[in-house]
Amino acid sequence: MYFTEEHESFRQSFKEFLQKEVSPYIDQWEKTGTIDRFIWKKFGEMGYFGLNSPEEYGGMNLDLFYTVIFLEELQKINSGGFAAAMWAHVYLAMTHLNKEGDDRIKTEYLTPSIEGDKIGCLCITEPFAGSDVSGIRTTAVKKGDTYIINGSKTFITNGVYSDYLIVAAKTNPELGGKGISIFLIDRDTKGVSATKLNKLGWKASDTGEIAFDNVEISADNLMGEEGQGFPYIMQHFALERLVMAINAHARAEYALEYAIQYMSERQAFGKSIDKFQALRHTIAEMATEVEVCKEFNYSVAKRLNDGEYVVKEASMAKLSATKMADKVIYDALQMLGGYGYIEEYPLARLLRDSRLGPIGGGTSEILKEVIAKMVIDKKQYKPATK
Repeated sequence: MYFTEEHESFRQSFKEFLQKEVSPYIDQWEKTGTIDRFIWKKFGEMGYFGLNSPEEYGGMNLDLFYTVIFLEELQKINSGGFAAAMWAHVYLAMTHLNKEGDDRIKTEYLTPSIEGDKIGCLCITEPFAGSDVSGIRTTAVKKGDTYIINGSKTFITNGVYSDYLIVAAKTNPELGGKGISIFLIDRDTKGVSATKLNKLGWKASDTGEIAFDNVEISADNLMGEEGQGFPYIMQHFALERLVMAINAHARAEYALEYAIQYMSERQAFGKSIDKFQALRHTIAEMATEVEVCKEFNYSVAKRLNDGEYVVKEASMAKLSATKMADKVIYDALQMLGGYGYIEEYPLARLLRDSRLGPIGGGTSEILKEVIAKMVIDKKQYKPATK
């Protein structure tokens, strides 16, 4: 219903690419917290960063189900950090380049991003403003034909090793959410500094805290219209939340498949443990929960691909899928007994990586309020004007 033969052919080739080019390095990158630069270039050469980008800038302009496959297969190499580094580059930073960047910005940043020569990050969250985007304190003051940026960001994926930053800052602080604008800043601009954060999971990715100390940029680095930053961000949140929902069902499916394989081989009381009714019924519940979330996520992806504004549905997808994934992975680890708690087996890392699902990209608590406003108060979120 959702995937063609071309989709499935892409899935197979991408899966083979990951096994050959990425999997051998995952444990190393998990230890060092640094993803070697060569792999970005290989992704670029294969076209994986340009799946849904315009052809005129080097992309392939494919439908959203190629993105679904890209996300699903990334989860199944069991490094939430590596996967996050890749999809944050493409579906956070590059989304803003594509939607708000002018021709110069797209030529100088989007094309190299598609080719794997430049890495981007999206800087919205701050120490005192996460899900409350309108509460950000970073400022951008117009001074002639430049802007002066001051403030800080935190929990930024690719925040340390990226080449450029897409930054939300207030050009008119007195207007609150209506005073936010989006800027492009080069990493080597004077006054930009970053510190790597030590996390529970997502070890392979560089999550940074970034400071802007009187950072001077050209007014040409304003993306889109001044003061339209908040609706731009809100508009792209639907995609980000759907991305995280798809990640969740994919990692849960991986955990389930691993547990079933393990249970078929593990012997207890003279038979494999997949023959015990209590465990079989637990697996049945887990499989059902995964399938229900996956089907809903696919339907939301279809609607987003068709141009619908799916803020409510994407929020519901992330809320339900990330909660489901934590539970399924927790139960899958239990199926391995003591081995589930051993680092040589994949479930320990998977459990840690999964825990960020209900936090990043809008916490579950915030999503519940967003959904409640739409369901109870009949609030309608509108697309940005541009």
